Amino acid sequence: MEGLKDKYLLFKAQTFKDADSYGAIYDRYVTRIYRFIYFKVGSQTDAEDITSETFLKAWQYIKESQQVKNLNAFLYSIARNLVIDHYRFQAKKMEFEEVPIAEPQEDNNLPQTLDIKKNEEKILAALKTLKNEYCEVLILRYFDDVPVGDISQIIGKSTGNTRVLIHRALAALKRVVEPQQKNEQ
Repeated sequence: MEGLKDKYLLFKAQTFKDADSYGAIYDRYVTRIYRFIYFKVGSQTDAEDITSETFLKAWQYIKESQQVKNLNAFLYSIARNLVIDHYRFQAKKMEFEEVPIAEPQEDNNLPQTLDIKKNEEKILAALKTLKNEYCEVLILRYFDDVPVGDISQIIGKSTGNTRVLIHRALAALKRVVEPQQKNEQ
């Protein structure tokens, strides 16, 4: 996914602390990162907040002269970790208040930036029934078109294990979708 233009923009942002170059990186990735986060948290407001925090953390990291080798994997890793932190915070907050942990909100009005067609809505609903790990790799691979090597970096598994995980996730999704299709006929 990372092309020559991304590498050039990253080089300018890292070397010269060029905010305009980082702005261009933001423009290129914001929709994909937002969509990934939105699928994970299910709330438009939370997804917007976490997306903003993702890009803020990435800019801070770059400004501190830290080297980023793979921009795509770097941004998705930050987003993934912030989603994990979000749920940890929610769990601690609920635990402190002694209230059971609520499921993420369902927002039936998906943002226009997602541009989801009607036939894909069934797949999205089926994705929500899968375990989190399966849902995550399928979104990264097939919705955001992230290469398997980058996904393996994001989730911290080997490329081979990631390929197996994607295969198992597809099989699980197929088991959910096929009975729905038979019921509709």
